[in-house]
Amino acid sequence: MTKTFTLDGREVPFTDGQTVLQAALDEGVYVPHLCAHPEFKPHGSCRVCTVKAGGRMTASCTLPAQDGLVIESETEEVRELRRELVQLLFVEGNHFCPSCEKSGDCKLQAVGYQLEVKTLHFTQLFPDRPVDASHPDLLLDFNRCILCELCVRASSEIDGRNVFALSGRGIGKHLIVNAESGKLADTSIAVTDTAVAVCPVGVILKKGRGFAVPIGQRTYDLAPIDALPPRKP
Repeated sequence: MTKTFTLDGREVPFTDGQTVLQAALDEGVYVPHLCAHPEFKPHGSCRVCTVKAGGRMTASCTLPAQDGLVIESETEEVRELRRELVQLLFVEGNHFCPSCEKSGDCKLQAVGYQLEVKTLHFTQLFPDRPVDASHPDLLLDFNRCILCELCVRASSEIDGRNVFALSGRGIGKHLIVNAESGKLADTSIAVTDTAVAVCPVGVILKKGRGFAVPIGQRTYDLAPIDALPPRKP
């Protein structure tokens, strides 16, 4: 007998061990998310995938699918919470979309459009973060980091290099490079590393390849993020 949960009135089948987010995306139902990725165990960093389940707000990427569970995702209450989370991500960093190499391919930007984020609402913090251009092939713009930890996990769990880490706590939490100098050039990172490709925003960029795909012809220029084929998080 197929097990299902109800998502905004729709029956969604799932297999044992799946999360609500995984099952929804498999069924072609988009739930906004940023830090979830199919190669890593979910850990609920960004909370953008929050849904209301059993009357409580919770991250769908870490919520085990349960038979008969009733979930709300596209209500204005839930969307407003997600919208505020995305607004906070924008103001906590320095995101200048018109001049960003990642514009049109940036998940944060695409989710912002999907949630109809029209203003930043909160006061921008304008943190003083460095740009590391020490590596001959890669550039790090820490201003755009959303602390999703995907590069940290990819470098550790897949690449086996442990190039990145998060340091500090609270509002002072930030991405660092695991080298005594703090410079990317003094690590063993390779351009082909998964950590380089996994960043959902514009922190890790390859040099010499800027705007190879013109703005207007990029992934989310061609179709909004919720119109893409379903992919497991």
